[in-house]
Amino acid sequence: MAEEQKEVKYSIQGMDCADCALSLERSLAQIKGVEQVNINFTTGILEAHGSFDPQALVQRVEALGYKAHLPGASEESTAVDVNTPLKATKLPGFLGYLYASVPTRLALLGAILLGISALFSLFPASENIHWTRLALQLAAAGLAGYPIANRGLRAAIISKQVTIDLLMIIATVGAVLIRETGEASTVIILFAIGEALEGYTAERARHSLQSLLALKPEEAHVMRPCIDCEEHLGQEGYDGGACPFCGDHELTLPVAQISLGERVIVRPGERIPVDGHVISGTSMVNQAPVTGESIPVSKAAGDKVYAGTLNGEAVLEISVSQLAQNSTISRIVQLVEQAQAQRAPVERFIDRFAAWYTPAVVLLAACVAIIPPLVFQAPFLDANGVHGWLYRALALLIIACPCALVISTPVTMVSSLTSLAGRGVLVKGGAYLDVLANTRLFAFDKTGTLTLGQPSVTRARSVDCLPEASRCPACDDMLALAATVESRSAHPLAQAIVAEAQRRQLAHFYPAAQSVQALAGQGVQGVSNGSHILVGSHDLFHARDDALDQPLHTEIQNAVDQGQTVMLIGKDDSLLGFVTVADKARPMSSEALRQLKAIDPLIRTVMLTGDNPAVAEKMAANMGYLDEVRAGLLPEDKLAEIRSLQAKYGQVAMVGDGVNDAPALAAANVGIALGGAGTAQAMETAHVVLMQDDLACLPETVRTARRTQTIIKQNIAFSLVLKVAFLALTLPGLATLWLAVFADMGASLLVTLNGMRMLRKNG
Repeated sequence: MAEEQKEVKYSIQGMDCADCALSLERSLAQIKGVEQVNINFTTGILEAHGSFDPQALVQRVEALGYKAHLPGASEESTAVDVNTPLKATKLPGFLGYLYASVPTRLALLGAILLGISALFSLFPASENIHWTRLALQLAAAGLAGYPIANRGLRAAIISKQVTIDLLMIIATVGAVLIRETGEASTVIILFAIGEALEGYTAERARHSLQSLLALKPEEAHVMRPCIDCEEHLGQEGYDGGACPFCGDHELTLPVAQISLGERVIVRPGERIPVDGHVISGTSMVNQAPVTGESIPVSKAAGDKVYAGTLNGEAVLEISVSQLAQNSTISRIVQLVEQAQAQRAPVERFIDRFAAWYTPAVVLLAACVAIIPPLVFQAPFLDANGVHGWLYRALALLIIACPCALVISTPVTMVSSLTSLAGRGVLVKGGAYLDVLANTRLFAFDKTGTLTLGQPSVTRARSVDCLPEASRCPACDDMLALAATVESRSAHPLAQAIVAEAQRRQLAHFYPAAQSVQALAGQGVQGVSNGSHILVGSHDLFHARDDALDQPLHTEIQNAVDQGQTVMLIGKDDSLLGFVTVADKARPMSSEALRQLKAIDPLIRTVMLTGDNPAVAEKMAANMGYLDEVRAGLLPEDKLAEIRSLQAKYGQVAMVGDGVNDAPALAAANVGIALGGAGTAQAMETAHVVLMQDDLACLPETVRTARRTQTIIKQNIAFSLVLKVAFLALTLPGLATLWLAVFADMGASLLVTLNGMRMLRKNG
């Protein structure tokens, strides 16, 4: 019998650098039954999948010197060891971070002892002074180096891995053995403090996601009946349960205890605790946490509201439509967490590179220490003020550490993903951000994406129309029949006909249609009042009978030429007439297209629509900035067009409403859904979700993707160039140990801070 498959998630404490996460990940992958394991340094989250014993996973984590606990669990509940954070301090910033855990406290104490030893150089040289300085330096190195040696040796013994911690210990012990005690203590203390600084900056990046979590209210004011009311027990036969004499009263409860359909009260200035619809009240609501909109939106009875948004000046009563765990803000946080755990292709490449790079560095350092003295009789130890080849090999071990290279990508990606989420854009992983940065072809759905998707009837014309009448009975009858069939369709054109019928008070003129069947991309048919009713495109009617539209052909063609959508209405085998419908472009569509093409002159834009070519061409001409229009497309045709565009242009981004364009969105290299705040389908089908029902943030998303890619390239180039430069200084003996560790840790810090620039809106 096959063992049960498990998926577990833990929060890891004690990781100071990205290489710690990599070495821990490789060690956990060695456990029997672990099929896949991923540790994200920037989020501190471990995810594992397979048929393993979760306790074995936790024990291996602890054996390597770290701690694992369930996300959200109290850290105070875990046993204290050398990596467990201590009680929070009141010390500010990085100093408080250093004081918060045992390893960083030891590094801080070591730095103090090293500073005291430096003061002894001010006194006249003597044997006592020398031995005192030596003792202080050794004590400093021992204190700061103990946690590092602990992790490095455990990884070597348990996982058979050569880690950065082990490299630093080798370099430190080697420096002590060649009597460079001052440099040895400086090296290990700089490394320990540098690692702490890297961990501190990573914590700041993690806080950007925690700021999203903080938007989820924990409590809500719920209207519930009085239960087992002691005041009225026994009156008129009341013996418990909901009190018939007391009205509903307000209770403050955790949001997790609120059920669907319950009524929630939100006072002015409070965050809305749940997704729902307004029952009563009118107020301005700041939806920026969910949609990124900078201007508050007016909400009244019937309007949808989202958990985490901020109520304005009036009390709102809301009916709960989603449980707390399924709210929009909860889904946003979940998707951002999942996106941060996914690695971009360049990140996966660097991880694989680092797996063999560190052992290769050890081998290279050994060659540097041994070959020149053996082959060329070069000095092994320092002599006559010149560094020997052992010293140079130790410096090489330090400068070759891959910390900066490993962290160059993930911190930038996490910062970008979190920043975009704060602006109402969800990207489901760094891989999609990477593809978006390189995409040159953007395909757009028309209805509901470039246009408002709320078309309205501009004209209803029957064959038997009485043009002189103020209200034509034949046209009304035709519209009423069409509405009975279209009322079963969710298509925007169908809803336009239903809305016009309601406006004319014809919605219930005929009984509801039976046997309604949608004709994908062409129309809808059904039986109404005993007759077969067909509502569809001009092409659909032509395919059935070329002569059907002859009485109205000129008027139909004129409407098409004006850019209106024409739907013909047939009854049994005859034509009743036609309805013209027009949609309006979104206010920001043209400007969004202009900004998109301004980013890169090579970017091309294509409209893909099921509408007829004349309507599509007219809309495209009015909107501008569209290079091509492909119209009259059924859903399967859109999918084929995406394949065709990919063959011609390579990577293609498809922008749609996330519901009607699911196949095309899934087939595109990047599927971008519009208006994700209103549809759960958009969050599921697309790779990128624009929470606002607007294209305005699309150009900024593309610019952010390109800035992210640029910063990653900067970080990688800087890391590699710095290492090559110091290698050139190390081999001739010009680089010192402390300068090497200062450069390595400085590089790690610089690439981290450079990546965190993406947390700012303008990067």
